[in-house]
Amino acid sequence: MLKQWFNVGKIVNTHGVKGEVRVISRTDFPEERYKPGNALYLFLEGKDEPVQVTVSAHRLHKQFHLLQFKEVETLTEAEKLKNALIKVPEDQLSQLAEDEYYFHEIIGCDVFSEDGDLIGKVKEILTPGANDVWVVARPGKKDALIPYIDAVVKEINVADKTIKIHIMEGLLDE
Repeated sequence: MLKQWFNVGKIVNTHGVKGEVRVISRTDFPEERYKPGNALYLFLEGKDEPVQVTVSAHRLHKQFHLLQFKEVETLTEAEKLKNALIKVPEDQLSQLAEDEYYFHEIIGCDVFSEDGDLIGKVKEILTPGANDVWVVARPGKKDALIPYIDAVVKEINVADKTIKIHIMEGLLDE
């Protein structure tokens, strides 16, 4: 079976002369994911296989995460990593608390009303602030924006890829 990989960031540039790289993070758990000693996998342009690296240091700088890898000690080595995607295999994903989900578990789910009517399919998740917002593609209609709040989302079944929501007034503008 093919190993499933999950994107946790992208190297966008180098930082300094000692091999640090600037990362735009795509993980909800940067403290855990970028902890020194953790293995990450770099997917480099033109390479068939990922390159395993070990985090030796992590810090924040402006809106970037700065990472140092044990295997990268110079600016020249770090420059070769620009534009690499940082991924982890599925077996490195943390166990989440009840009622917490990874984005990949929600994206692709069919969304139904409490009456059982199909509304559409989750195609994207936005993270604007207080709560996530699910973008639901609806056949023949504009996308619906569904807030991930208890008053709206009533049931999530990741095994069946289904979500049941309460349709509040004005939620689904036609």
